[in-house]
Amino acid sequence: MSYVTKVLQPDETVIYKTGLHWRVYVPAILLLVLTVALGIVSQRVATEYSGVVLIVAAISAVVTLVAWLRGFIERFFTELAVSDRRIIYKRGILRRHTIEMNMSKVESVDVDQSILGRILGYGAVTIHGTGGGTETLANIADPLAFRTHVTAT
Repeated sequence: MSYVTKVLQPDETVIYKTGLHWRVYVPAILLLVLTVALGIVSQRVATEYSGVVLIVAAISAVVTLVAWLRGFIERFFTELAVSDRRIIYKRGILRRHTIEMNMSKVESVDVDQSILGRILGYGAVTIHGTGGGTETLANIADPLAFRTHVTAT
């Protein structure tokens, strides 16, 4: 059972759910390219250096695996939902960070997207609450749809 489902109040319904964009895997993808390149180089270089390059490729493979696992955990254990009463954000497994803001307390919602973010569909959402509360949520998938659902209710 997801965190959002657990914390819903009686008669509260989820209007929109999203999560982190697949962009969180970019470091793992770049490391994978480096690892493959090192593996190819270890087969092409002279025999005296191929062992060293192969060891570096193996270390790079382990670092790639850790980066992929980190991205997977970050993406899988982050929830973001808009209900008819509030915005709910949760990230983390063992050390949890949650944000819940009543819709009546939302003053404005800002979306920041780079050119690449606009092309790939990710960005940062900043929620301004009454009384000066500000929360920024980075790497959100389809931030414009999220903003639309927040401002429409």
